[in-house]
Amino acid sequence: MLVLLLSVYSYYQKIEERKELKKYFDEYGHEGCFVLYDLKKDSYLKYNPERCAEEFIPASTFKIFNSLVGLETDVVKDEFEIFKWDSVKRFYDKWNQDLDMVNAFKYSAVWFYQELARRIGEEKMQQYITLNHYGNEDISGGIDLFWLNGGLRISADEQIEMLKKLYKNDLEFSQRSMDIVKQIMIYDQTEAYIIRAKTGWAMRGEDQIGWFIGY
Repeated sequence: MLVLLLSVYSYYQKIEERKELKKYFDEYGHEGCFVLYDLKKDSYLKYNPERCAEEFIPASTFKIFNSLVGLETDVVKDEFEIFKWDSVKRFYDKWNQDLDMVNAFKYSAVWFYQELARRIGEEKMQQYITLNHYGNEDISGGIDLFWLNGGLRISADEQIEMLKKLYKNDLEFSQRSMDIVKQIMIYDQTEAYIIRAKTGWAMRGEDQIGWFIGY
């Protein structure tokens, strides 16, 4: 299953269903959904809206939120603080080195964010998950696994809501934490636009889940 969504940029929600987008998922043999939100028009384009409302494990898209909590709780002083590699060889060479948050986010280094979550601890993590209403707010399954194969679930619609709040600086985090995370989220940049985004791929379950979220 592949989930694609982008949050672009007042009150009356308009939803246009785009069934013709099905062909792009069929081409690769995936069931999935797509959400495009326009903040200025408060309007949505959706493919498979029922699935957009269904919650799935967030996988590495949780690195956005994990980064915010790590910065907010001062367990990492800034995006350049180095975490020492644990010397465990993993399948992706870019992970097998000391990393700061900038590169850990860029390379989606699981071990870095597991260590970050352990430093944050369950009490603080749950506090910020609940305060910001992230998905189903369930961090069962272990402090370093709950977003990978534990109890946490979030829908494409809920991801959009979180991205809207991040863009508008409406999350329950300091401006500093949100500014740093927005900077490390830069996925592509030209003179005309900046895309801030994160991929996610849940490989540990029977049904693999792919994400692309951003604005």
